Amino acid sequence: MAYVVGLMSGTSLDGVDVALLDLQETENGLDTTLLDFKTVPFQASLVAEIRKSLSIEHSDSQLICSLNFKLGVLFAESVKMICSKNGIAASQLEVIGSHGQTIFHQPEQVGDLAASTLQIGEPAVIAYETGATVVSNFRTMDMAAGGQGAPLVPYTELLLYRDAHKNRLLQNIGGIGNVTVLPQAATLDQVFAFDTGPGNMIIDDLMQRLFHRGYDAGGEIAAQGAVNEAMLADCMHDDFITAAIPKSTGRELYGKEYTDHLLATYGHLAPEDLIATATMFTAKTIVSNYEQFVFPKMTIDEVVVSGGGSYNETLLRFMAELLDGKCVVLTQEDIGYSSDAKEAVAFGLLAYETLHRRPSNVPNATGAREHVILGNITYPPLVYKEEGANFA
Repeated sequence: MAYVVGLMSGTSLDGVDVALLDLQETENGLDTTLLDFKTVPFQASLVAEIRKSLSIEHSDSQLICSLNFKLGVLFAESVKMICSKNGIAASQLEVIGSHGQTIFHQPEQVGDLAASTLQIGEPAVIAYETGATVVSNFRTMDMAAGGQGAPLVPYTELLLYRDAHKNRLLQNIGGIGNVTVLPQAATLDQVFAFDTGPGNMIIDDLMQRLFHRGYDAGGEIAAQGAVNEAMLADCMHDDFITAAIPKSTGRELYGKEYTDHLLATYGHLAPEDLIATATMFTAKTIVSNYEQFVFPKMTIDEVVVSGGGSYNETLLRFMAELLDGKCVVLTQEDIGYSSDAKEAVAFGLLAYETLHRRPSNVPNATGAREHVILGNITYPPLVYKEEGANFA
């Protein structure tokens, strides 16, 4: 039995997801039990600092340096909170897997700018404050091996969601949309995955600007509007949607500047119509990617949706309408898992695999040249004290 915590702070900037896991090695693989899950919300002032750090125009190195440690403290406090709630000392954890907060992700070289990625949330602070070993910086080794550093969840999705008889698509809709293709009884080399485009990012940004709300709860606002075909066609004229796989994207493409363009061009539309159209845009990018890269290879039995988008009933309805009966659209809860906890669980599992020196990237998903062990390991001071290290 091993207690593990996974931490995920995504592009939606709503907080840090914390998953407490009980992992056991068995003859059939890794038996995973989710003991507890919580999202620790970010304070508005912290969100403002993160948003500023994400902006090429307004960011500065001092702010990013400060945020790195500030987030490290918050992540450590979140770990201690969930451990205390469950009667476990944080130092009892076998490992903490911390994805960190992405500041910039550039999967391919652009001019003189190297392919690169940066996630912050100082692992040394987490390790020191909790007394537990931390694995972080999961994306960099995959990129060093020629991959895009994303998506990284396909390995854990194979462990948890493979079905002997069904071809499944696991569609995560966070800030960005990404899909993992799991053929029935798949082996690791048969799994492939890629980003589909925007998830909730554009919808959430428009909701904040137009309605002063962080998101469209249940898709209620989108349901009141009408899809504007001119705006939708403009949005779909997007090189990323038709780009070959593997591919990944982020706030760099679908962030503030994108929303600025939409409002400058289509700000005359009713606010509800803007939300409805942005919601249909997300649905259409997802299904368009299936039509280009999945359906020609296999029939699909189920699309299992996770992330915040799984609670947007209008978005799910749009997806089902566009799929037109080709497959069933389900949520994680429909098959016994938590939509919210999925990515935090994944990074807990990835950390455990790294600690045991097992590779966990999927080259078919990221484009890496080979399988590699992901992440950097940071040990707490307690490790050295227990091992009686002599520094004299």
